Amino acid sequence: MSITASPQQLADGPREELTAIDLVGRRVHFVGIGGCGMSGLARLAQQRGAICTGTDRADSSTVEALRDSGIAISLDQTHQSVPDDCDLMVISAAIKTDHPELVEADRRGVSIVKYAQLLGRLMIGRTGVAIAGTHGKSTTTSLLSHVLISCGLDPSLIVGAECKQIGGGWRVGAGDLLVAEACEYDRSFCYFHPEHAVILNIEEDHLDMYKGIDDIVEAFADFARLLPRNGSLLVNHEMPHRLAVSGALHCAVETIGFAPQADWRVQMDSLTGLSMLHNKGKLVASWATALPGKHMAYNAAVAAVTAHRLGVTWKAISQAAETFEGLDRRMQRVGQRTFKGGQVVVVDDYGHHPTEIDTTLRALRQHYQPRQLVCVFQPHQHSRTLFLLEQFAASFSEADQVIVPEIFFVRDSEQERHKVRAADLVDRLRQGGKKAMHLHPLKAIVEQLDLIAWGEGDLLVTMGAGDVWQVARDFLGPQ
Repeated sequence: MSITASPQQLADGPREELTAIDLVGRRVHFVGIGGCGMSGLARLAQQRGAICTGTDRADSSTVEALRDSGIAISLDQTHQSVPDDCDLMVISAAIKTDHPELVEADRRGVSIVKYAQLLGRLMIGRTGVAIAGTHGKSTTTSLLSHVLISCGLDPSLIVGAECKQIGGGWRVGAGDLLVAEACEYDRSFCYFHPEHAVILNIEEDHLDMYKGIDDIVEAFADFARLLPRNGSLLVNHEMPHRLAVSGALHCAVETIGFAPQADWRVQMDSLTGLSMLHNKGKLVASWATALPGKHMAYNAAVAAVTAHRLGVTWKAISQAAETFEGLDRRMQRVGQRTFKGGQVVVVDDYGHHPTEIDTTLRALRQHYQPRQLVCVFQPHQHSRTLFLLEQFAASFSEADQVIVPEIFFVRDSEQERHKVRAADLVDRLRQGGKKAMHLHPLKAIVEQLDLIAWGEGDLLVTMGAGDVWQVARDFLGPQ
């Protein structure tokens, strides 16, 4: 395959030799163009003068919007889908080497790059800002983007989620700022070339491709080493691996966290929702938000410090942070339903890692104080479920009942698929004294939810990165 240099080679290579990619007049074809990141990248490439085409497996509002912008898109992903005049193909990390379009492009000698490679090259010549971490990337990137837009900086951005306040999951701005979520999967973030970066946290995940936590930490260290001398890194103060990632950097490094020793200290009043940010013992900003949880206060503080580094005043940051309404599938209140016993609140969340589940359920329990909290959790990928099974089993302490559908099958092999079942997680939960059951299909879960003796103040939470959100919508019925 003619895919360009690996992330490790790019991390080791001299930064000054890299130049901004010239896309003017180039015919760029995107495989999987309907994805959140790919659709935004296609828009950025189009802004840079590229003539873009693409394919996807199914129609969607995103695909229609891209067509409306002049990008030709086919739903037929075969070797014939590659345009005759294509001279650059862009693929996501999920595209396998035997994909017919990829095979055809390689046969013709067409240059092939991954999504992260092209996005990284588009950062060169701009002020690139990359938000990395195992958890909280989408929320923090959206929040930072909202602050920058509200304060008139007009950034371009790519986020891995939908946030209505910033125009969706991407934005093409007139300024030189490019803000992007930086994912560690496939070492994708090592293709980036940011001037400023954030590492929110580091935990075990994506163990289908990483050997363990040391391998993951090394990937984050490679990412951090991409920062230039005049750049900056903001890193979690309480993170056990902080020094391993940032200890030998030549750029400015500051820490942020809840500890008094952090360069930037975050405080949150859980009763009032007031968040406070201190620098060297001095209060520099505060804001009130309706978004629950210490993790949300932390994410907002990270966005605030980064926005200030980019030139925004503390007063403007505080005002913008207070108006942030959150993004889709992040502790999103999607409605409520009336039963004989009272009103039941329904929340939908994207959490699919044990830490995310535990943190989110604790925040929801504290915020809503429900009489009964029922969680429908859909495991995402068999490999993640297998590697983190015990952590998953321990992450539902705040739920009164857990319902588990089939594991969402994404990019695992058939061999991985047979190593673990959703019932295995249910067994572990029951062994820990938790009321849990496995149900399939999703329609059966909705039917089971209708049978629960709901009461006033009860809470239903659907969680997972797959299609479990449909359960919340079907449970609520026509709105």
